[in-house]
Amino acid sequence: MDYHYFQVTLQRDRAGLKNLAHACYEREGCVAVFAPLLGFASDQALVLGSGGFELPPKTKAEAHSLSPTLRPAEGARPPPGGVYVHNWFTIDGEAADEFVALSGQAWPDFEARFETQIFGLFLAAESQADRLEGSRRLLLMTRYRDLGEWQVSRDPTTDAMQIFLRRRELTRVSLARACVLLPRPETR
Repeated sequence: MDYHYFQVTLQRDRAGLKNLAHACYEREGCVAVFAPLLGFASDQALVLGSGGFELPPKTKAEAHSLSPTLRPAEGARPPPGGVYVHNWFTIDGEAADEFVALSGQAWPDFEARFETQIFGLFLAAESQADRLEGSRRLLLMTRYRDLGEWQVSRDPTTDAMQIFLRRRELTRVSLARACVLLPRPETR
């Protein structure tokens, strides 16, 4: 199953984020709607949809087509609570399989050691710029108890971090930004 990740620019009204979340969650295929916390503009929201999900009409957004790698399982939804970090990686183009394999090796230790859960690691559809630069992009979505847990998880002495350091050698650029999951209407 393929996914679509949208960086939405919100209208300038106070209810814009709430209205977007409500409209998206009513649509078939909406997996999650996230509100910005750190690193995103205050007028942005993030929407993850599966299959043929489409944003409501007249919604301004930058779209990315994604394919899941090791996670998420089909039909999975991000669990509520905590803080989500959306980390975009630009890596050497030929290193995608190795990057994914290293991620999968590190996750068991990482999740056992810290109050965190990897929701998904997605490979972005190759763009013309990716082809020209010989790169690929991946999006990692990770839930942390809070930002303090994210900071603690940076401990370089853990087995997971040793593997992540090897993964970093394949990485040209990484951009991690924090957000919170907005609840689905039926969970309020």
